[in-house]
Amino acid sequence: MENNFKSGFVAIIGRPNVGKSTLMNHLIGQKIAITSNKPQTTRNKIQTVYTSDEGQIVFLDTPGIHKAKNKLGEYMVQVAERTLKEVDAIMWLVEPSTFVGAGERHIAEQLQKVGVPVILIINKIDTVKKEELLPAIDTYRKICDFAEIIPCSALRGNNTQDIIPSIFKYLPYGPMFYDEDTVTDQPQRQIAAEIIREKALHALDEEIPHGIAVAIDRMKKRPGRSNIIDIDATIICERNSHKGIIIGKQGAMLKKIGSNARYELERMLESKVNLKLWVKVTKNWRDSDFLIKNFGYDKKEI
Repeated sequence: MENNFKSGFVAIIGRPNVGKSTLMNHLIGQKIAITSNKPQTTRNKIQTVYTSDEGQIVFLDTPGIHKAKNKLGEYMVQVAERTLKEVDAIMWLVEPSTFVGAGERHIAEQLQKVGVPVILIINKIDTVKKEELLPAIDTYRKICDFAEIIPCSALRGNNTQDIIPSIFKYLPYGPMFYDEDTVTDQPQRQIAAEIIREKALHALDEEIPHGIAVAIDRMKKRPGRSNIIDIDATIICERNSHKGIIIGKQGAMLKKIGSNARYELERMLESKVNLKLWVKVTKNWRDSDFLIKNFGYDKKEI
């Protein structure tokens, strides 16, 4: 490895629903983190890897920092705040607004303590007029000492080409942490569960998605030459009324979720997928340490 190769860890943080996962997927060039217009989509710290001739960036996409309402919420916030102490640089995503709420001020306070370069990404610039952007930049510039401020639209790809070169400025010279063809350290079963959960988030309304998890019961390639993977998965919800909504009239909603998930699973696994979905009620699972761990959240992070 040549001496001019850089490598390091970069946290992507921000309030729920500011576009963290969308930006990470865009920078990596393929879909790793699930995206949704509903907040709190990302529940675990997802590690993805960008490799080029210049160096390697390991992105940590954290859950959104927000006021926790249950044990799962507390877990998500603790994962996000702990991540700030483990990285070489931080990307903080915000929306283009001159109103800085208590949530953003809380994040700014956390960032003042960590002592690593912070790049402010003002996302969703496609949602405001150009003349509204400068006041937003000026507002945020006053609340924290940023290494750089980059306005962009992760969804449209506007001005995102400046982000990777900016990050490399602040990374140390060092070795490659992962093989150059690695894009994530997430196990396939976990990614499969997240894809199914994403399709449920897209299809369902309002409060139900916050109370669902997905457990992969079986994921196995069929023996012989057939290129088919059998996946059995259970969507866990908190109420009987939610179960009925997830299944839908004559099973229509569950069929829609399964069909959408199957399409993406086949693209990821490069194989035919036979997906079977069930729905199970487990009351108050988000307040159970055991069940949070059982559904794939790493309690060692707490």
